[in-house]
Amino acid sequence: LQSATIPLFMSNKDVAAEAVTGSGKTLAFVIPILEILLRREEKLKKMQVGAIIITPTRELAIQIEEVLSHFTKHFPRFSQILLIGGRNPMEDVEKFKEQGGNIIVATPGRLEDLFRRKADGLDLASCVKSLDVLVLDEADRLLDMGFEASLNTILDFLPKQRRTGLFSATQTQEVENLVRAGLRNPVRIAVKEKGVAASNTQKTPTRLENYYMICKADEKFNQLVHFLRQHRQEKHLVFFSTCACVEYYGKALESLIKQVKIMSIHGKMKHKRNKIFTEFRKLPGGILACTDVMARGIDIPEVHWVLQYDPPSSASAFVHRCGRTARIGKGGSALVFLLPMEESYINFLSINQKCPMQEMKPQTNVSDLLPKLKSMALADRAVFEKGMKAFVSYVQAYAKHECNLIFRIKDLDFASLAKGFALLKMPRMPELRGKCFPDFTPVAVNTDSISFKDKNREKQRQKQLEQQRKEREENGGKKKFIKNKAWSKQKAKREKKKKVTAKRKLEEGSDIEDEDMEELLNDTRLLKRLKKGKITEEEFEKRVTSSQSRLKAETGAD
Repeated sequence: LQSATIPLFMSNKDVAAEAVTGSGKTLAFVIPILEILLRREEKLKKMQVGAIIITPTRELAIQIEEVLSHFTKHFPRFSQILLIGGRNPMEDVEKFKEQGGNIIVATPGRLEDLFRRKADGLDLASCVKSLDVLVLDEADRLLDMGFEASLNTILDFLPKQRRTGLFSATQTQEVENLVRAGLRNPVRIAVKEKGVAASNTQKTPTRLENYYMICKADEKFNQLVHFLRQHRQEKHLVFFSTCACVEYYGKALESLIKQVKIMSIHGKMKHKRNKIFTEFRKLPGGILACTDVMARGIDIPEVHWVLQYDPPSSASAFVHRCGRTARIGKGGSALVFLLPMEESYINFLSINQKCPMQEMKPQTNVSDLLPKLKSMALADRAVFEKGMKAFVSYVQAYAKHECNLIFRIKDLDFASLAKGFALLKMPRMPELRGKCFPDFTPVAVNTDSISFKDKNREKQRQKQLEQQRKEREENGGKKKFIKNKAWSKQKAKREKKKKVTAKRKLEEGSDIEDEDMEELLNDTRLLKRLKKGKITEEEFEKRVTSSQSRLKAETGAD
């Protein structure tokens, strides 16, 4: 990959490179970036940006910055800066103003945010006028994770006369569209494995041994723990489908596998993520329970096994997960756990991703650890609640699976699944409405009586229960109806973002969409009065028109 990409990149060509995981993509763009910047006629000033590298996750950004620093320490004229979430944006603004940043390594959200910090004294739009190179690493994942809007905003700020490189192990249709839109006459580079695999376009490294295990939902956890206990001295990544599953099973593994360092990482962790990632990379052995936040481009040394407790939501993510082992010509193994109804996924992967797999039979004489998990839930409400959330999130993720012909929620054995999660009772959720589960026996205990081990949390819970009791007495013994709030705050975040965008457009004097204008007026008394029938629609329209005219006069916005 490097011998194909570096000369083309340096001879002023735009490149779109695709190569198997662990084939050295980072150096394929780090070296040309430095060479191009060293050959500049005018030296870069402190506040001039010569290159930007955009990656989908913080962990990948940290890793690229480490690789880059191995080279830049020999060229003190270049300053580099890491712009990622998980810390105060103002710290990044001050750091940039103080040190500059000739080479920026960033995640899209934070970079977009910094382009809007003119009021804080950072005019990044002017700084990037000197840009020579833009690199989008794991380009398909950038679009996957919904960064398309952020990327478009960033691309609008960048000069058109630049070199652009797209790097990924899998190229999707969205990446094709990005290639056509953002690259000028790009050279496509596709590097395949040598030998037999070359004709086969295999997407996983040839030294990777890929296994699958078919077992029932209520046997899966026991099989996982048994396997990890047998391979205690090795380093493992264990992938789960949701953040809640990582939280629950991470804690369960900690208490059931002794004398092994067990860590958990997922996308909803804010400040701890960077520390956990750095610490796990240094460990000679251990277990990291994680979501797909660790599936892309992350280079953790000496990973022996990649275990996929839950199959990923897309076939390309399967390849990326497996690619965390068997890197740079080394050996490694991967194992995916599948339910009996999911067996056809093996065939699908061999056709769709050219991914050959061997069967590993379930291990015999495995001890049943689910009763232990149940007793943990009975002893601590935190474990009980984590188990319930994990089950709900798993079912919801399963319903959204890309291969829904294989992963059919209708065929899912909920009773067996609930046993596998060691649930004390079935949760109330739309997917289970009207269903009976004769094979699942709930534990004969009032779950409200389960207390938190954490005394402060328990004190808070008792306070809430007391409040609810008083309300019930006031309402004549009837429970006050409270609509369940969703655990996910995504909707509220989206609404807030929309309002902020609309307000900013007003301030900047940009065109405002009708729906954004309605969004702005949504919270006003005027709309409330209309909804209550206190004013007619005609009066409302007149007042809206006059307020729009006033806004137009004040801000110059259309």
